[in-house]
Amino acid sequence: MRILIAPDKFKGSLSATIVAQTIAEALKMASVGDEIDLCPIADGGEGTAEAIISAKKGSWRGCQTVDAQNRLMTAQYGQLASEAVLEMSAASGLAIISDLPLQPASANTYGTGLMMLDAIRQGAEKIIIGLGGSATNDAGTGMAHALGFRFLDEHGLPLCSLPQDLNRLHHIQAPTSWNTEVLVACDVTNPLLGPEGCTRVYGPQKGVTNFAFFETRLERLTQVVERDLGVNPAEIPGSGAAGGLGFGLMAFCGAKITSGFDLIAELIDLERRIQAADLVITGEGRIDAQTLHGKGPMGVARIARAFGKPVAAIAGLIESRDSLTPHFDHLIQVKPESMTVSEAIRNARELLINACRDQLMPRITTVGSSGMCGG
Repeated sequence: MRILIAPDKFKGSLSATIVAQTIAEALKMASVGDEIDLCPIADGGEGTAEAIISAKKGSWRGCQTVDAQNRLMTAQYGQLASEAVLEMSAASGLAIISDLPLQPASANTYGTGLMMLDAIRQGAEKIIIGLGGSATNDAGTGMAHALGFRFLDEHGLPLCSLPQDLNRLHHIQAPTSWNTEVLVACDVTNPLLGPEGCTRVYGPQKGVTNFAFFETRLERLTQVVERDLGVNPAEIPGSGAAGGLGFGLMAFCGAKITSGFDLIAELIDLERRIQAADLVITGEGRIDAQTLHGKGPMGVARIARAFGKPVAAIAGLIESRDSLTPHFDHLIQVKPESMTVSEAIRNARELLINACRDQLMPRITTVGSSGMCGG
């Protein structure tokens, strides 16, 4: 039996690679599977670079940058020939500044821009960037500043703090040239502004309480971007991703936004690998009704269904089972009902092995076209 293991990360505990390796270890301990194909996935959020670099056998480079509150740090990004694969969360992520009070008016994507600049200086002709896990709500102005864009007030003086001073924005001065292709891997479809925009939907987790403060500033930004740069991607799905970095990458870098899962699936040749499998195992930290809307495990299940392959989903926590059962042959929850989430996160790897042994193994046959027993 050939088994494909294609999970996303268990956020806060295990990377997609570790999840895949742990499931494979459990299978081997039970002597299940003649061939095991490890295929960690991502959907554009955190883990995107790891999934791509692992699948394409790329390399990693560290560069000096700053976090969302301008503290010096080192971040890593992936390299593939003339391409660079970045995650904005590697520099501008919320987890990095978890030791500080939330200050959304000053949190910025300058560090992400420094990573992009380093990649360009290393010869990257194309940048693939995953959005997700951001600490920012600056619509990519910090990133653009790092790349040479100047944000000026009515007197032609640089604004001191972005995004806080965007209400005084009068003119944007672009650098002389930009010839690097940018492709954005994104798993959300939010616009920049409005009730479904980045400020109202994702702002609260970053400390945003005064929605009008940010909406006014971002509206001002879109007006000046349209006048000075001749574009306004504020309504394009995904422009609100990562605190509006999706907007910024399109407006300042001419980036194209694509489904994170579809991009990664193509790069890692997922369809062919599913076709070759007798059983597909996927999963992520939480599987619920939101999984049905573009998340990685649902993408894996959709392809598996198309080729008539049985698919099992393993997750730390599973909710909305009724809506999920039509798409997965089996749903396996790692966290025991009596255990707290925080305890489960601390013991994620051991619990994952136990769940594979106690719940998954009894349903895997050693031979047979279905690859799984019923139930």
